Amino acid sequence: MSDLPSLPEIDSVLAAYGLMTRGAVPDGGETIVLVGHAGSSFWTSFARWRRSEVNSQSADPLDSWSRSVLQAVAAQFGASPLFPSDKPYRPFQRWAMEAEGLRRSPLGILIHPDYGLWHAYRGALVFDGAMDVPPRRPRAHPCDACEEKPCLTACPVDAFNARGFDAPACRAYLGSADGHRCLSKGCAARLACPVGSAFRYVAEQQTFHLDAFRTS
Repeated sequence: MSDLPSLPEIDSVLAAYGLMTRGAVPDGGETIVLVGHAGSSFWTSFARWRRSEVNSQSADPLDSWSRSVLQAVAAQFGASPLFPSDKPYRPFQRWAMEAEGLRRSPLGILIHPDYGLWHAYRGALVFDGAMDVPPRRPRAHPCDACEEKPCLTACPVDAFNARGFDAPACRAYLGSADGHRCLSKGCAARLACPVGSAFRYVAEQQTFHLDAFRTS
């Protein structure tokens, strides 16, 4: 038996921040435990952290908050923290698909059978050795049964199409007089997806993410 912590033990600590483990994958002699959230579960903790005058000055507050949380949790469990923005870049998308059996939606975003498009990965905990991880339960890909694909027709500037995602068109719209519609209510394309509607981000969080994208 492994002397490494179990995923429920890690979850018991992450829960205080509104985070949770999102599966684990072996990588060489290490185990990569993905950490993320579903819906707005982390938002209260992040917003409280951000109210500090020092933290509010961060150029990338969500990334800074994620680092502060995962560094503390990693130290508690004897792991190393890892983040998607770290160089050299590690294959977080592949790990996520392997850990939870996810596939991409027509928007290019990984879609979860329960959470829909309303989830994300904030980082990972890297453990030296093999961890006891329960086998992944196969789940159907929600987009396979969706014939109309409303996500592809809801964008007011057709930023999602057969050519992929037109990021410049999206940014230009968000910065225009009409852009407040998405900035205040959320991305129309994501909102059009019926999967995981109970996990849709709260309005403040939707605005935060879209505004960060607009100014990136």
